[in-house]
Amino acid sequence: MLDAFFKPKAVAIIGASTEPAKLGYTVLANVIESGYKGNIYPINPKASEIYGHKAYPSVLDLPEVPDLAVIVIPYPFVPGALRECGEKGIRAVVIITAGFRESGTEGIEREREVIQIAHEYGIRIIGPNVLGIMDMFTPINATFAAGTPPRGNIAFMSQSGALQTAIVDWALGAQDLGFSKFVSLGNKADVSEIDLMQAWADDPESKVILSYVEGVSNGAEFIRVARQVSRKKPILVLKSGVTEAGSRAVSSHTGSLAGSEQAYDAAFYQAGVLRVNSLQELFDSARAFASQPLLEGDRIAIITNAGGPGILATDTLERNGLQLARLELETVHKLKAFLPEAAATGNPVDVLGDARSDRYAQAIEVVAQDPNVDGMICIVTPQAMTEIAETANAIGKLSQQLTKPLLGVFMGEARIKPGVDVLNSYNVPNYKFPEQAGAALAAMRDYRRLRDRPDPEYVSFEVDNATVKEVFEQVRAEDRVSVGEAEARRVAEAYGLRLPANELAATADEAVEAANRIGYPVVLKIASPDILHKTDVGGVKVGLRSAQDVRDAFDLIVYRAQRYVPEARIWGCLVQEMVSMDGIEVLVGMSRDPQFGPLVTFGLGGVLVEVLKDVTFRVAPFGKQDAYEMLEEIRAASLLRGVRGRPPADTDALAETLLRINQLVTDFPEVVEMDINPLMVYEKGRGVIVLDMRLVLKS
Repeated sequence: MLDAFFKPKAVAIIGASTEPAKLGYTVLANVIESGYKGNIYPINPKASEIYGHKAYPSVLDLPEVPDLAVIVIPYPFVPGALRECGEKGIRAVVIITAGFRESGTEGIEREREVIQIAHEYGIRIIGPNVLGIMDMFTPINATFAAGTPPRGNIAFMSQSGALQTAIVDWALGAQDLGFSKFVSLGNKADVSEIDLMQAWADDPESKVILSYVEGVSNGAEFIRVARQVSRKKPILVLKSGVTEAGSRAVSSHTGSLAGSEQAYDAAFYQAGVLRVNSLQELFDSARAFASQPLLEGDRIAIITNAGGPGILATDTLERNGLQLARLELETVHKLKAFLPEAAATGNPVDVLGDARSDRYAQAIEVVAQDPNVDGMICIVTPQAMTEIAETANAIGKLSQQLTKPLLGVFMGEARIKPGVDVLNSYNVPNYKFPEQAGAALAAMRDYRRLRDRPDPEYVSFEVDNATVKEVFEQVRAEDRVSVGEAEARRVAEAYGLRLPANELAATADEAVEAANRIGYPVVLKIASPDILHKTDVGGVKVGLRSAQDVRDAFDLIVYRAQRYVPEARIWGCLVQEMVSMDGIEVLVGMSRDPQFGPLVTFGLGGVLVEVLKDVTFRVAPFGKQDAYEMLEEIRAASLLRGVRGRPPADTDALAETLLRINQLVTDFPEVVEMDINPLMVYEKGRGVIVLDMRLVLKS
């Protein structure tokens, strides 16, 4: 538990200063002025009193053991101060001081020393290099931010302290954004976003958890904990630093398709976390979650006094995958009973530009009672007869009686401000534009779907681990990382994957003998651990129907391989049964993400996979439901269902293949990249077959 950080009975400020220009003064002043009720101990060996509080030379001199210490001194002195905290018995420390891991090699060593001391004494640390922490309910503001934001139900953590100072100022100005907890994570030497999610899971003061992160250090644990916490309350994350500029060089199709962007998308989805793409989206959604009942369906009603904004709201709902609620006939009759003849009584409900507050109130009350309505958007434009504040008051009163979310869209600036202030007093979120309200409702819908997803149903198959270990040991013994096709075939067979009949031939004569045994027509492929993409060097020939075809193809393939990749080790050619090509070529692959581990890919296969990029991802290990969801997530999913007279594909066999690969890459963490491309999937009942597979091991 992290209660000592947020509910301390006493706090020591190590580095409290008498000079207002210094951080130590600002932090002490913020603690005092935030209304903190516990004992406050400034620590400064050169002062006897600071800001009306007695100062002490060291925490060792304090008359009691504080629950929390905040360190604001130059980095060379931090280890000594932390050790004194340990000796005193302080178990929660915020290190605001910078100059650690973020500053280079020497800083990394300093941070290691701090972590070692913390472990020695059982101290939990937030930081170093942080803005500080706040709890608006305790209350305590142990930061150097300029002010304390309003109290509310949003718990917010961030790796950027500077970003938080802007958000504090924004919240102070907007007055419609309230926080319960406010934590700067900094370097995350100890306490991380995982710890805070666990601490806030059952916090009654926090209805929604927000996070700005630049990286997740323990991906598997993040997914596990977030999945548990997101069952209880929404987690919204803004993740930065995932552009192409940050991706690494890779050699496989899968590696070129997958990057940290895809890994985070997959991980957040599997963890039940809502990922947002901007600060505006983060806080627009947070307002709705913090103040309104959860959206329990997708059907939305719009009440407006202007046709254009109503149409815009309709468009944004449809773009976000929400439905315009179909009102019951009884609801329409009730609306017609009091609305002017020119009013629209369908959905959107247009109460007309001369609508006063009573007409709005009656329309909202009637629409809210409709069983087909799951949530509402109320649009108000400032027309000459619009009673802005009175309408807002009516909406606010009604919102307190509803079990459905009601969002305001008071459009304008100067004239609508009194109405917005009234909505704030009732804790009804207001948005300047219909698009923002639609996106917020979509986030609520997405959370409900993530929350209600069943826990993963993990599947385990009987496999031959010993053969795979033997293959990998042989590859290592030869100082290689690329697994040749013949070796990859053994791995695939060990994990129960179906492959065409196949033989390795070192000479043209051996290739002919193999083809005679397998039966014509056959396929020849170059066999080399150093040639990753065979088609790029002309290393594949299909439809060979005679011994002479096989001899000619063998000589040509080997010649081309030696010409284009002269340093490659050539083992000969693989002679392979030519299977029926009346199926659909798909790709199954994996690349190992540094944060989350094995990232499994599924999509359309063949030579155009990197052009089309019609793929989806999951972090392994994943469950049976995930495998089937992956089949539906690609743009070409309709091909698998069957189109234009084509029978449906064998999706059960395809899902099983995904699950077998899921098990393989989980069992063997040394696999860093893998491609099955193409994997031919036939109509239902005919299964799938691996036509080409390769693996790359950790170097």
